Amino acid sequence: MFSGIIEEYAEVVALVKDHENLHITMKCSFVNELKIDQSVSHNGVCLTVVSKTDDTYTVTAIKETLDRSNLGLFKVGDKVNLERSMMMNGRLDGHIVQGHVDQTATCLSVEDVDGSWTYTFKYAFDKEMAKRGYITVDKGSVTVNGVSLTVCNPTEDTFQVNIIPYTNEHTNFHTLKPGSIVNLEFDIIGKYISRMIQYR
Repeated sequence: MFSGIIEEYAEVVALVKDHENLHITMKCSFVNELKIDQSVSHNGVCLTVVSKTDDTYTVTAIKETLDRSNLGLFKVGDKVNLERSMMMNGRLDGHIVQGHVDQTATCLSVEDVDGSWTYTFKYAFDKEMAKRGYITVDKGSVTVNGVSLTVCNPTEDTFQVNIIPYTNEHTNFHTLKPGSIVNLEFDIIGKYISRMIQYR
């Protein structure tokens, strides 16, 4: 379980294809605090630490993860948003994030609004999935590349988020441009509510 508050955006240092799996090696400042079997969110995808060295660690993404997320697009040198699993004795500064990416979205535009930025994203809309809560709602929560954000101006298949300078500087949002592919996780509470309504 995560909160969508990014600890660090870190560098991909190696990628190794193994059949349909991808081993991703990362370098970050808290490697010495990680343990084998620990969960770490990578652009919003929960992956398990399988090995580590003094300054790097490795996780493995399977085909399902690669198909559903932007991890298969990684290149050595890319910057990735990282968050370790949430401690239950702390504040929930973002929202409840599972680390289970639902689908990807495409950045349509980045607008400078005098000190902050408005990003517009488009995702593939599916009516049946929407009935199950795979949608965005105005002022609701959404996770974009692992970042907990508030939805603005949603349509059937687009939404906007506003990014303050701190978030722009401390996540990989500043690398996004029109055409960039991002990971989405829709709000789990919305999914549960939608599911319960179906069975009333």
